[in-house]
Amino acid sequence: MSTVWESDDTTPMNPEAERLVSAEFTEDDLEIDRSLRPKRLVDYLGQTRVKENLSVLIDATKARDEALDHILLSGPPGLGKTTLATVIANELGVTLKTTSGPAIERPGDLAAILTNLQENDVLFIDEIHRLNRVVEEVLYPAMEDFSLDIVIGKGPAARSLRLELPRFTLVGATTRTGLLTGPLRDRFGMAFRLDYYNATELQEIVERSAGILDVPIEHEGAAEIARRSRGTPRLANRLLKRVRDYAQVRHDGQISEDIAAEALAFFQVDHVGLDKMDVAILETLIHTFSGRPVGLNTLAAAVGEETDTLEDVYEPFLLQLGFLTRTPKGRQATPRAYQHLGLKTAEQIAQDGLF
Repeated sequence: MSTVWESDDTTPMNPEAERLVSAEFTEDDLEIDRSLRPKRLVDYLGQTRVKENLSVLIDATKARDEALDHILLSGPPGLGKTTLATVIANELGVTLKTTSGPAIERPGDLAAILTNLQENDVLFIDEIHRLNRVVEEVLYPAMEDFSLDIVIGKGPAARSLRLELPRFTLVGATTRTGLLTGPLRDRFGMAFRLDYYNATELQEIVERSAGILDVPIEHEGAAEIARRSRGTPRLANRLLKRVRDYAQVRHDGQISEDIAAEALAFFQVDHVGLDKMDVAILETLIHTFSGRPVGLNTLAAAVGEETDTLEDVYEPFLLQLGFLTRTPKGRQATPRAYQHLGLKTAEQIAQDGLF
């Protein structure tokens, strides 16, 4: 059955996840995360261009008293797509209904969701690229004509019934735009890609979250957490909570630059944001496969991780840092990765042998 959540809730995640860098939430993380989420555009930090565009579109929509065009949000996990959907609904003054692509298993599930919407409501579908194709086809007329075609009966006696739907705004979120079908992508009036945050923006987010959580933190401490947050607000907030715990148990609760660095080292997050799994990926490429290109499935099996997690969570950051490259033959560690791990490439070893 499909599941729908109201307002600030998000799609439930795996409660057993432990890794700091993982895209998953524990239940405690989920609860605290809700309290840290901005409710209005003015409180939403970063993504300046996207916010400016949305501000104009929302103001125009409210002036005309109609539903906002359908919006597609794309980008890596943890950049605020779900939060932005909540902000859009709050700015419009309407109700937000939240579900996910995998949760909508049958056309009837989608029909139940759509027929329960009110005029101008916002429907948020996370991981929309994972919608069942049969379900997706039912969504087309709903997005385009605000109507729902239902087939009643079977065989020769079957007949089609068209139900009129209230005008609504669909906000779809995806980490993999390339997996969206052309017909679905074309039905969105606007598409925004969320980019990784810079260290200054993340520092502001950490300081804002620390204020909400009543955590005493120095500017340098917030900056240290921001530098190791992989450009991702979700991870910045998660690291802040772990550093808070460490500072409370091992120190006096105040987070300085030294204490933040000490805490993050304790939790195996290095000075550029790599965690244990990132290092394992690079060391596997370098040692196990002797620096040769490796296929994604082989690499996933070697490090004991799902291919989707490698591709969506770990690879983007390693690629961004220049530690990993994709070749026609597979993934390969770069010379910069060798340097970061304090290792020599085969070429450097050969070079040393000449002298």
